[in-house]
Amino acid sequence: MPVPEPGLREQITAVTNKAEAFHGYSEWLMIGGRLIGHNDPDHQERVVRFNELLANCAIYSTALDITDVANGLAAEGYPVDADDLATITPYIQHTIRRMGDLVLNLSPPEQAPVTRLDLEPRVLFGSRA
Repeated sequence: MPVPEPGLREQITAVTNKAEAFHGYSEWLMIGGRLIGHNDPDHQERVVRFNELLANCAIYSTALDITDVANGLAAEGYPVDADDLATITPYIQHTIRRMGDLVLNLSPPEQAPVTRLDLEPRVLFGSRA
């Protein structure tokens, strides 16, 4: 059944695209592709949950990097446009080595990660001189 309201249709499409992008990214991260080697439902559930956790960790790390760069640009006085930030995807693949040296460091970070974008209105939208 088609959705009669264009605004609602755009919102549904945007949410669907985000979900599909996440699933595509997590599928790319999964070693072995879609195939899960066991027919045990408990094992399959663990594999899916681990894969989603891995994808969320990679996305979180990328979002922290994006936040750090945006805050750095704003601190230097460069305008950071909200529309530009909205187009940056956290599903970056070229920085992830799926097959290689993977080091698990369980020690807590020396400082808490910065998750807040500290953008003043003049920096966010540029100075109007």
